[in-house]
Amino acid sequence: MQEIKVLTDQLQFPEGPVALLDGSVLVVEIKRGTLSRVSPNGQIDIVADLGGGPNGAAIGPDGHCYICNNGGFNWHTSSSGLVFPGQQADNYRGGRIERVNLNSGEVEVVYDSCAGLSLKGPNDLVFDRQGGFWFTDHGKVRDRERDRTGVYYASIDGLSIEEVIFPLEAPNGIGLSPDEQTLYVAETPTGRLWAYSLAGPGRIDARLRPKMMAQLPDYHMFDSLAVDALGNICVATLITGGITVHSNDGLAARLVPMPDVLTTNICFGGRDLSTAFITLSTTGQLVSCQWETSGLELNFSQ
Repeated sequence: MQEIKVLTDQLQFPEGPVALLDGSVLVVEIKRGTLSRVSPNGQIDIVADLGGGPNGAAIGPDGHCYICNNGGFNWHTSSSGLVFPGQQADNYRGGRIERVNLNSGEVEVVYDSCAGLSLKGPNDLVFDRQGGFWFTDHGKVRDRERDRTGVYYASIDGLSIEEVIFPLEAPNGIGLSPDEQTLYVAETPTGRLWAYSLAGPGRIDARLRPKMMAQLPDYHMFDSLAVDALGNICVATLITGGITVHSNDGLAARLVPMPDVLTTNICFGGRDLSTAFITLSTTGQLVSCQWETSGLELNFSQ
């Protein structure tokens, strides 16, 4: 297991880490419904109260933070104090993409539907060099049914959104290769990582079939992901608990264990982007460790 440093264990189901240039890390707290900032000394400050279920987060070309809000869960706490998300929240009113001004904390809804259909449970997002963003809709689960969902591409001005991939099995993590010629999408229940060849911003190359990346043989599910500078895809892995590192050729995968069955996300920051910040959600922790490679520099930062 990697030697890890616990920055805080006081978060309420953290996800969506974004390493900032000042050394602090933005996270969403899905259970609390906030976008929060964790200082290097572990202090937690609430940036914005979003409600629902803020999930993925990313800095856009305008310097604001964009949030995938899944609309919320019902929550369960185990006898040992671990926190787990359940089905669609009783007060669920739909999913949305939100924009947060990091200076004022002002929140705007950018999208809550596409082509007349409401967003169900937006989960994770990534910006390309052109300033558009891909995002997954994980959907919601109810007693005897769950949503069929896909992957979208949108602009930050609220004027252009398109469902590009449909259907997928509860798509979750999403990322781009260093040359932005490949889009990676992780499915949660299948534990599969898919690679789609791109024909341009927001366009899948329909001439090529998506490629399923190497899988580990054990039972696992996938959450969010980040790409390193070498193009390896680092996928937060549930049940087995850790980060599955997929080689960029799709032929190999191996697990870096973490001490939480719901290891939900990873981002890179620090000097040379060689520090991994990882959310361990059932235990409310944000941890850091020295990673074996540098992370891929994101297109926009704050």
